[in-house]
Amino acid sequence: MKNRDQEIQEREVVIKLENINKTFFMNERKADSIREKVFNIFSKNHKRRLKALTDVNLEVRKGEFLGIVGRNGSGKSTLLKIIIGAIPPNKGGKVTTNGRVMRLSLGMGFDANLSARENIYVNASILGLTFKEIENKFGEIIEFAELENFVETKVKFFSRGMRSRLGFAIAVHADADIFLMDEFFGGVGDENFKKKSTEIFQKAFIEGRTIIHVSHSLRTMKKHCDRLMVLDKGQVMALGKPDEVLPIYHEILKKKMK
Repeated sequence: MKNRDQEIQEREVVIKLENINKTFFMNERKADSIREKVFNIFSKNHKRRLKALTDVNLEVRKGEFLGIVGRNGSGKSTLLKIIIGAIPPNKGGKVTTNGRVMRLSLGMGFDANLSARENIYVNASILGLTFKEIENKFGEIIEFAELENFVETKVKFFSRGMRSRLGFAIAVHADADIFLMDEFFGGVGDENFKKKSTEIFQKAFIEGRTIIHVSHSLRTMKKHCDRLMVLDKGQVMALGKPDEVLPIYHEILKKKMK
């Protein structure tokens, strides 16, 4: 009988990153005139180069759960943005995806002056659902979030827990083949909701989905990831099983603290 690692290796590659580099150019000083602003648009001489990613190559297979860890500024979120197509890599880099890709972040797109109903439509649209799909899932989202009595209430009057429940409920009802999760996971809200959200993640969400998860929660990574990638200053320092990779990450953290 094949184990999970063997099964994954036999599946198709749904994300392929080839020679991914990303450099940002930042102004060294503030432009004081319109002439300087125009000049800065076309000139890189007065801009500081920030190398966010260097030579990242990666293959992710269907149904795999890949974790990405690294200190703040290591390039994790930049990599997700490149995968989803929000920003391009440097010339020569290539991103190939096979399937519908969504990026999840709790509360993404929330407008405090809009009602729960309006925010559901806004957020779900951002996640790629059509208005017809949102309409069909609206009742399930509200019921799961336990906000039946607050549908028309503006989100600015919600508690932090209510916002978390609403964001989580929208996300788990999104339909995609590949999920890019930026500091997003189950276990939000009060104890009852934490239990419910964790169960749906483990039973209905994680199973069968291809997931790339960026997080500082090493406990989550160790529990759910098939593989773990360590990024440091935009470079891949390690990629492999969590038990093998986490000690490397801990060593990087220790060196930075000295």
